[in-house]
Amino acid sequence: MKKKKDTFVSLSEVVKKKLKNPEFEKHYRREQIINSIAKMIHDIRKSTGMTQSQLAKKVQTTQPVIARLEGGRDSRIPSLDLLMRIADAAGAKLDIRLQA
Repeated sequence: MKKKKDTFVSLSEVVKKKLKNPEFEKHYRREQIINSIAKMIHDIRKSTGMTQSQLAKKVQTTQPVIARLEGGRDSRIPSLDLLMRIADAAGAKLDIRLQA
């Protein structure tokens, strides 16, 4: 019996193929948004030198909420109100764009 050669496919190739499925693309794009928001919140907090607890206090929420947002572990997308409060607390400007 002839042994099959292992073929490796990169994650990028798998995702590119899966993105042809509209349902997969919808969920993938949503996860990208959640991850982008997580990174932005983490980066802006770090740039101000605040801890998660300090930011949470200024935003009038709790440290676990900030941790979930920064970790991208919350399946919900933060509200516009919460994002505005985070931006204000960090002395930042919130900029939301729609791209064609």
